[in-house]
Amino acid sequence: MSTNSDKNIFSLEGKTALVTGASRGLGQAIAVGLAQAGADVICCSSREGGVDETAVLIRALGRKAYTLAADLSKPEAVRSLVEQAYAKVNSIDVLVNNGGTIARHPAVDFPLDEWQQVIDVNLNSVFLLSQLIGKNMVENKQGKIINIASMLSFQGGITVPAYTASKHGVVGLTKALANEWAGSNVQVNAIAPGYFRTDNTQALQDNPERNQDIEKRIPAGQWGEPAQLVGAVTFLSAQASDYVNGHVLAVDGGWLAR
Repeated sequence: MSTNSDKNIFSLEGKTALVTGASRGLGQAIAVGLAQAGADVICCSSREGGVDETAVLIRALGRKAYTLAADLSKPEAVRSLVEQAYAKVNSIDVLVNNGGTIARHPAVDFPLDEWQQVIDVNLNSVFLLSQLIGKNMVENKQGKIINIASMLSFQGGITVPAYTASKHGVVGLTKALANEWAGSNVQVNAIAPGYFRTDNTQALQDNPERNQDIEKRIPAGQWGEPAQLVGAVTFLSAQASDYVNGHVLAVDGGWLAR
């Protein structure tokens, strides 16, 4: 670890990050925020061309942007994604596992195929990406992995049992990997966003009763905006967090405190 007091410990200059789910919402804000801190970014989404807009925003900042697509529910596609990433760059210093999906049904009617899809995307791909990229980080004795958890990593939610199970799993996986890799100078942490205005939460925003209930519960009194997640991601990606490991950082406007 550098002890140079003149160094900006929040700078990502010279680093390369890979961000899944970078086409819009939180993922796009994260990818652009990392570029603002100095990183080049490999932007990934589930469809070809999905991250083109994000790449334009990153290149406008003078940083390199690479675009890749993969179906995170398929292990072979995840492996191919990693191979393609390393064909473009020599190393990946920061991995942000943001890609995710959600399905809403009462538990008694929840289709098993949709359950499996959510678990595959939200949990299994997080493990596989962390395993494949983390192996190189461990060998290189440096790296940062940030998993995007949820308020439903702590709570049960309503009609989203698969999502809740997957996000509880993300927190457990974060701690397990931190335990194994901390000694190799690889920090594995998670961010649990509160209620942010994204496509994933559109159904809640559009439900007047649920929207009002949510805003009443948040001490800040309003939904978060994606850009408000950037500071936490930058911190956990940079030298500033070198002694932070296995932690789940809630960025929630005070939701969990109430």
